[in-house]
Amino acid sequence: MRPFPPQLRKLTLTLHVTTSVGWLGAVAAFLALAVAGLSSSSPQTVQGAYVAMELVGWSVIVPLSIASLLTGVLQSLGTVWGLLRHYWVIAKLLITVLATLLLLVHMQPVGHLADATARATLAGGEMEGMRIQLIADAAAALPVLLAAAALSVFKPRGVTRYGRRRRREQNLLPH
Repeated sequence: MRPFPPQLRKLTLTLHVTTSVGWLGAVAAFLALAVAGLSSSSPQTVQGAYVAMELVGWSVIVPLSIASLLTGVLQSLGTVWGLLRHYWVIAKLLITVLATLLLLVHMQPVGHLADATARATLAGGEMEGMRIQLIADAAAALPVLLAAAALSVFKPRGVTRYGRRRRREQNLLPH
C-alpha cells in the first residue's frame, strides 16, 4: 500500500492521537469513580459512581478503545511504518487489541455493580472484592495505555523479517 498523502496522513494521525489520549483520560476518570464508589459512605455517591462508571464505560471508553484500534491500523497502513514491519507497531497493536478485549470483559462486573446500586441492594461491604478489582483493573490499564503511547513517541528500533524483506524489495524497484 502506498503511503497516504500528507493531508490524509495528518488527519488519520490526529484521529488516532485524539482517540488514544481520550481513552487514557476516560480510564483515569473511571478510576476516580471506582475509588469514590468504594470509599464513600454516602449511598447516593456510591450509587452515582457505579451508574456513571457503566455509562462512561459503554458510551466513552469502549468506543474510544475501538476507535483507537481502528485508527491505529489505518494509520499504520498509510505510513512508512506499516502494520507488520516494525516490532514496536506490532507491540502497540497487541497492547491495544488485548486492552480492548479485557475492557469488554471488564464491563460485565461494572454493569452488575451499577444494577445492584440502582436497586439499592449494595450495602457497605457487599461485593467489596469486585469493587476493589475495578480499581485494580483501571489502575493497571493506565500504565498499559501509557506504554502504548510511549511506543508511538520513542519508536524503538527493530524491523521484522517481513519489514526487512519489504525494504529489500523496495530498494530493487526503480523509483
